[in-house]
Amino acid sequence: MAHLVVKVIERCENATESSDLDLSQCELMQIPDAVYHLMRNTELKSCNLSGNVLKTVSPKFSSKFSAITDLNLSHNQLARLPDEFTMLSLLTRLNISHNSFIVLPQVVFKLPKLAQLDAQHNAILEIDTDEAITSDCLALVDLRNNPLSRIFRRRLQDFQTSFRLEISNEDEDDW
Repeated sequence: MAHLVVKVIERCENATESSDLDLSQCELMQIPDAVYHLMRNTELKSCNLSGNVLKTVSPKFSSKFSAITDLNLSHNQLARLPDEFTMLSLLTRLNISHNSFIVLPQVVFKLPKLAQLDAQHNAILEIDTDEAITSDCLALVDLRNNPLSRIFRRRLQDFQTSFRLEISNEDEDDW
């Protein structure tokens, strides 16, 4: 366990120079307060939290790292994102693939600069909004390998005006 603490500290120290925080594969169940403390004087551009065991991301993340443009949360156990993610106003790429999402979080469509959303390999059936998508920058939404409902597929096609939508072929009927 001590080696993981050292690993996290070293990666935080590296990020103070590079502005890219890589905490992938650190067996994190949450983002330790020490990370926020170590990074308090660094404006991060990207953050990689993939390959951990995160079940939630604290609302504090958004206020502490509000300048990030690239966030990788893939390969965790997330089922929701905090509403405070709307504070990530510069975020252009978000990867939430290989998690436990059942509903595509509404907050992702309130990120004004979001261009790419990777939500492959979840258990997404639907989206939790009827509102139109507000990001004008959105270019790609990847929802392959999700059990999307037929109603949701139709609604997505209605939403889909300016971005490319990747979905797996419908191979079985709704239950």
